[in-house]
Amino acid sequence: MKSYLPFWLKLLYGSGDWGLSSIGMLRSIFYAIYLTDVVGIEPRLASFGALAGIIWDAINDPIIGVLSDRMKSKLGRRRPFLLWFAIPFGISFVILWTAPNWDNQLALLVYVTLSFMISDTFTTLVGVPYLSLTPELTQDYDERTSLSSFRSVFQLLAAMTVVVAAPMIVDAVILAGGSQQQGFMAAGAVFGALGSLPFLFIGWFVKERFSNAEQVEMPFRESLKVAWQNVPFRYAAGIYMFNWSAVDMVAITFPFFLLYWVAQGNLLAKITIFGVDLALESAFFGVMLLVCILFVPFWLWLARKRNKIQAYILGMMIWIIIQFMIFTIQPGEINYLLVIAALAGIGVSAAYILPDSILPDVIEWDELRTRRRQEGVYYGIRTLIRKLTGALVIFVTLQVLGWSGYVPPPDDVIQFTQPVSALFMIRMMVSFIGAGILLGTILLAWSYPLSREKYQRIQKLLAIRRNKKVAAGT
Repeated sequence: MKSYLPFWLKLLYGSGDWGLSSIGMLRSIFYAIYLTDVVGIEPRLASFGALAGIIWDAINDPIIGVLSDRMKSKLGRRRPFLLWFAIPFGISFVILWTAPNWDNQLALLVYVTLSFMISDTFTTLVGVPYLSLTPELTQDYDERTSLSSFRSVFQLLAAMTVVVAAPMIVDAVILAGGSQQQGFMAAGAVFGALGSLPFLFIGWFVKERFSNAEQVEMPFRESLKVAWQNVPFRYAAGIYMFNWSAVDMVAITFPFFLLYWVAQGNLLAKITIFGVDLALESAFFGVMLLVCILFVPFWLWLARKRNKIQAYILGMMIWIIIQFMIFTIQPGEINYLLVIAALAGIGVSAAYILPDSILPDVIEWDELRTRRRQEGVYYGIRTLIRKLTGALVIFVTLQVLGWSGYVPPPDDVIQFTQPVSALFMIRMMVSFIGAGILLGTILLAWSYPLSREKYQRIQKLLAIRRNKKVAAGT
């Protein structure tokens, strides 16, 4: 008989992505423009802070995944990490948005790089164990998709809240006599506090259910080698990389696109929706993410009706068409902009929901091959890819902006125009370059080797093996 997870467990587990998503979204959308326009670091120089983050990610993510796999405690393998590091995780996000008022560009770069590394470390310490719980809560193909959909709903709700509320928090601090820097710190404190609470509750109440597979100690490099030998994982990793590269390209470059192309350099540009004055980025991302949330049931239904890969390919094809349409947006076309935002939300919704539901199936295939469960290793690599793509896109974006002639606006100006070369490159990044990245996801998904039928056969073989172990008394 099919075993369903209780609704309260899905809801509580899904809430953990509120913390990861709110902090990730605030960093994805505003960190690049924060470094250039608030801290005042030259774009090409600022990009090396993100590059240092890539190197640090490459070190800490898989290692923490292995530590999570090998953790032995009465609470299980994952829960201790959530209970120990939830509060430091929230505090570290405030540190990310602190920068002293120094004139030395290199000193500022060192400071923001260290802040990034501290925040990244604590994000990994809660993120990898949290994500590694997914295959340990259920072994059912469709229940895992459902579990991922709960995470995706919180992910999208958090993202929508961030894009609407964060600029309002910054503006409120400025109106109260504070600086833009202090406004970002206040936003970091609010979302850091709200993001840490779900991890505490999950650590207390969510218990691992399927973690009895044989655990064999392996050296770190050997663990990575075994993961790479998992052919379906290579496809899943590639899909994940291209998927989030496209998402981050939109998130990072759109604030520049909205301020300097659509608003023609009006740094205080607002739009009124239902009587509420919103910044352009709040309006665009708010509409897009609202549609994302509304389409979650549709993609979940389609994944059940057909399969995850077919649903995902359709979503990416829709998004590619919208990427081409973005290039046609002209300065001042606010209504057209919001229509594009709504249409983009349909494809972005698939990008948020479906890739995470693929990885647990890959882990089952690995268990069938190796007789080991290594969720921490796989989710450590998954988290590495997620943050690697974000940092890499920030690095590339800032480098391209610098070479295209982008100029950070002086302090206290409300109208500033970028060179034509910079505007053209910004438009290319939010449209054609993003579409090219999305094409990579379709090509990889089309060749993905694990169908629903193959996964069901894997589950039957694993069940036979486990039953034999029980019968043998091991």
